[in-house]
Amino acid sequence: MSAPDAIITLIVALLLLQVFLRIPAVLRGQRRERSLWGAFAAFATSWWLRTDLGRAVIDPLGINDLATLLKHVLAIVGVCVLLTYVTDVYADEDTTAHHIKITSLVHRVAARASIATVLCLAGVFFLTLDRTKTGADSPYFIGRHIGEPGLVLYMGLLYLYTAASAAVCGYQWGWAARRARRWPLRTGLAMMSTGMILIILYAVLRTAFLVPTAVAAPSTEAVAQHEQITDAVLYGGFLLWLVGAVTPATRSLLGRIQCMRTVIRLHPLWRDLVLAVEGNALYKPSLLLGGHRAAALMNLARDVLSHDATPQIRLGRYVTEIRDVIHELRRRVPADLLQRARAVAEAEGHRGTDAAAVAEAYWLKSALGAASHPAGAPVRFETAGDDFPSEVTWLMRVADVYRSASQTAVPLIGKTATEQPVHHTSRM
Repeated sequence: MSAPDAIITLIVALLLLQVFLRIPAVLRGQRRERSLWGAFAAFATSWWLRTDLGRAVIDPLGINDLATLLKHVLAIVGVCVLLTYVTDVYADEDTTAHHIKITSLVHRVAARASIATVLCLAGVFFLTLDRTKTGADSPYFIGRHIGEPGLVLYMGLLYLYTAASAAVCGYQWGWAARRARRWPLRTGLAMMSTGMILIILYAVLRTAFLVPTAVAAPSTEAVAQHEQITDAVLYGGFLLWLVGAVTPATRSLLGRIQCMRTVIRLHPLWRDLVLAVEGNALYKPSLLLGGHRAAALMNLARDVLSHDATPQIRLGRYVTEIRDVIHELRRRVPADLLQRARAVAEAEGHRGTDAAAVAEAYWLKSALGAASHPAGAPVRFETAGDDFPSEVTWLMRVADVYRSASQTAVPLIGKTATEQPVHHTSRM
């Protein structure tokens, strides 16, 4: 496989990866995500038509260079949809801002211009270009039609549309990069803006080469050299844009994976608590086969993959519902339960925050036995976590201890401090 073919294959693979990863958002009906998904899908198909396989699928239709026409049309569609996405994203910030007004105006013009451009390209392609020429005459589309007046018009329209759209997108992403606070987002936006600059350069170089060909046709060697140089610029620009677009998405994906792992760690604690005290869970835990252990994995999968739009939302719901149930249990347990749970934790050798986490886990395990007791005034209860991230970290420590402690290991309800037996469990 040649270097250009390898680069094209990489670009197609990255585009298809984006298409695949964004399918859930498209199915949820998010307009912006649909726009971005459509742009990636159009670009993926356009670049695929550059490959031998893509051309092999189209060439049997019997129209020479039809794959090239479809490639250009899909590129225009992708650019137009991408402009729609950019306009939607930045229009929310300040519709009175000068750069937002410019983008909105360009988008309205581009939406109409894209249709006109596609129609003009098709008209020039079928009516003025000599389509009797094949790859045997030249491996390049420009090389096959060099010297034809229709070629300058055809490519000029394509490059004008591409350069104008790339300028708007590059300007917006550059403006946003200067104001981005998180470095992954700032880096991604800067790469996307730089990629658009290279695509503008590509369009300028192509146009500057084509205009003189209407007067004097260049040599075959000059055409080949020009194709190699401008293709390198195009590959570099598109890869920069694509990697820049993937960078924030990759960070977001890693964040979703981390949230999912946290949700799974909190799930046993959350499930026991919301089943013990009804009315605190927005969605009841899955109870396939009556909650039997044989269906544990299926119930876990249903709980951590359904209902909520994202793992982040699900994590927030779990934390809220755990705290709500704890508040209800505080109204049903003995006033000295936390003190006795702390004594058990310290007797097992735990100290400091470790002892506090173990004590809270023991308190929860024991308090479940009082879930059906009459409610009264809330008893004293101490926990950690001043904000959401620290609260999640703390609850994970508690959940780990809770999961390793059996129900009979901490029989604190109904016992006094002097009667309480000491049981050893595995430390965190």
